Amino acid sequence: MALFDLPLDRLWTYRPEVAAPADLDGFWATTLAEARAGAAPVEVRRFETALRGVTTYDVTFTGFAGQPVRAWLNLPAAASGPLPLVVEFIGYGGGRGRPHEWLLWSAAGYAHLVMDTRGQGGMWRGGDTPDPGPDGAGPSVPGFLTRGVLDPAGYYYRRLLTDAVRAVDIAPELPGVDASRLAVVGGSQGGGLALAAASLSGGPVRAVVSQVPFLCHVRRAVTITDADPYAELVRFCRVHPERAAAALSTVDHVDLLHLVPRATAPALFSAALMDQTCPPSTVFAAYHAYAGPKEIEVYEWDGHEGGRAHFAARSLEFVAAHLP
Repeated sequence: MALFDLPLDRLWTYRPEVAAPADLDGFWATTLAEARAGAAPVEVRRFETALRGVTTYDVTFTGFAGQPVRAWLNLPAAASGPLPLVVEFIGYGGGRGRPHEWLLWSAAGYAHLVMDTRGQGGMWRGGDTPDPGPDGAGPSVPGFLTRGVLDPAGYYYRRLLTDAVRAVDIAPELPGVDASRLAVVGGSQGGGLALAAASLSGGPVRAVVSQVPFLCHVRRAVTITDADPYAELVRFCRVHPERAAAALSTVDHVDLLHLVPRATAPALFSAALMDQTCPPSTVFAAYHAYAGPKEIEVYEWDGHEGGRAHFAARSLEFVAAHLP
């Protein structure tokens, strides 16, 4: 894929002026207060695997509206004391899969919590968490970006971002974890959720790794790429032009461009200049808006892979520097 977005010199200065929804603060304060008020104790059960170097727990916690969310917790088997925790979020369409698919962070000596993605897990890695209730009703394009998109209160990503914040909230209840040393990480949708957790959780996050994040500067993304998932929203607006304004207003409530000015933890981003899934200008817009200390790795020749093993190595270095 050839270069299609702004040239790199313009990306370094790209700071769009966009207005956040007037009710954004109240929307998220109410949403998170309700989720926390409805929280139940975390369920943690030992899960037997053939992995000799990793101890695995099957975790269930309450996310949006007290609904159950599944996760894996992998701990280095030889660990003797509380460990710093890396909370990881998953890319679009994937679920938590199996514990042996998540060995990087535990191999590096961290406790590693992998949050399942409600309703997803049917595209490239399996999942175990449903998206219950009527909130997803109404017209939508196949996928998740337009599920409940006509009302912020019933929008799918309101529920998923809340789950991500709750995954950070439960850290003190997990075995073998030092909740004062916590990082959030992810790529694509997972990178967006990492930014959301850092922006909305209220302070416990010490480091953020966001690889080619999704849900950033969505109004621009839908005008410059034909790739899914953003194209799901385009198709919805094409079929329902009279509802386009309402749909875009809903998505504004979860757009990370409006949320990252709340974040304070050091963050490492990646952007890929040939990425049609999460165009580089959308990533740079969020990077520039991010309020905490930040760095960005730019991969000129990559698409949505966003740095591949090179960025994984850089991520390990970054987290080690911030979770001593």
